[in-house]
Amino acid sequence: MKNLFIFNGLLRKKAVDILVSGSTIVSVTPHGEVPAPEDAEIIDATGLIVFPSFYDCHVHLREPGFEYKEDIESGLEAAAHGGFGGVMAMANTKPTNDSASVTEAMLQRAQQTWPNGPYLYPIGAATIGLKGKELAPMGELAEAGCVAISNDGVPVGGAEMFRHCMEYAATFGLTVIDHCEDPTLAKDCHMNEGEISEAIGVKGQPVVAESMQVARDILLAEFLNLPVHLAHISCKQSVDLIRWAKGRGVKVTAETCPHYLLLTENVLNNYSTAAKVNPPLRSEEDRLAMKEAIKDGTIDIFVTDHAPHADHEKEHPIEGAPNGISGMDSAVALTWTQVEDGTISEDDFIKLWAEKPAAIFKLPLNTFAEGDIADFFLFDPKEEWKLTEDAMHSKGKNTPFLNTTLKGRVKAHWLGGTRIV
Repeated sequence: MKNLFIFNGLLRKKAVDILVSGSTIVSVTPHGEVPAPEDAEIIDATGLIVFPSFYDCHVHLREPGFEYKEDIESGLEAAAHGGFGGVMAMANTKPTNDSASVTEAMLQRAQQTWPNGPYLYPIGAATIGLKGKELAPMGELAEAGCVAISNDGVPVGGAEMFRHCMEYAATFGLTVIDHCEDPTLAKDCHMNEGEISEAIGVKGQPVVAESMQVARDILLAEFLNLPVHLAHISCKQSVDLIRWAKGRGVKVTAETCPHYLLLTENVLNNYSTAAKVNPPLRSEEDRLAMKEAIKDGTIDIFVTDHAPHADHEKEHPIEGAPNGISGMDSAVALTWTQVEDGTISEDDFIKLWAEKPAAIFKLPLNTFAEGDIADFFLFDPKEEWKLTEDAMHSKGKNTPFLNTTLKGRVKAHWLGGTRIV
């Protein structure tokens, strides 16, 4: 493989030239300091930001069992074009990813369809069939390739069972990811409980349905001295609890999604099923609290909670439509708004999408040091583009941002020195 020379890219706001040989970084030098090797392929990155490939640690790729919504090939295609070099796929497939055979089949499918990446990192089920009654064989799942454990979508309601999940996962070096939702308070809810839900006559989920489980998980993590990762945090009360826990030294990490930073329950005023997610979009006070939480580090990582659905499934009254937004195609541009408006810095952006995910889940990371794996993408922070169905690579087109104009776009993507986009 001949050398690759990235010419005049912006790396942490400095103009640099990056030399890649084979699959690794050879050097990163100030722009113009070192000439390109004669045999190198030269990529002019003038005006483009060079980012390490990002991780999306919370996606639903639907395969096996629901390939009409998404499959591993189409999901990884959306990841590649979205700037993600690796994605962590939840276990709510059919059959559930609660055995090595399912994990291995998923990994084999990823290797067959995208041999050069993006890479699939499966998340194993915490309990058999996600039923919350019997622990899944976590050692078998870890050996097969699972990088974390979760009952996401069907949260473990019983505190004793969740304790056992945390303890058992820890023996294999795995962290449990919890969808924080009290199953009784959240039952049959379709949006946030508040003035909008009352006005349009839709049963709403109170914020305490999330924050009660956040509090439970924090207290268990402190008592057991074990890590726990809290999925798709959406409200002020939850981030207040997480901030308090981190101040006490509890081993808790947390994530949030673009939609909780950009949208509120108001977009459901017209019964928009495209904006129906779980946990639901909250109030303006909650949205502002989420922005503060990414700014001060209370929230550790961005994720998409990529949840594609077929068009006909969302074309129902709000009570009958499934939860979920298809997010990998648009997430980098949507969260770049937080840099543009000054909420976070570009360095914070890299931490939220790359450095902290890699640290929490023990994944490889390109720091652009000599010998690092050459996983990176070029991003145009100024390009404006419309998120049409044709512009999306996921099978799922279900997003409240459809047909809106976004700013910032992935222009090219390399993994292990091989261009995938």
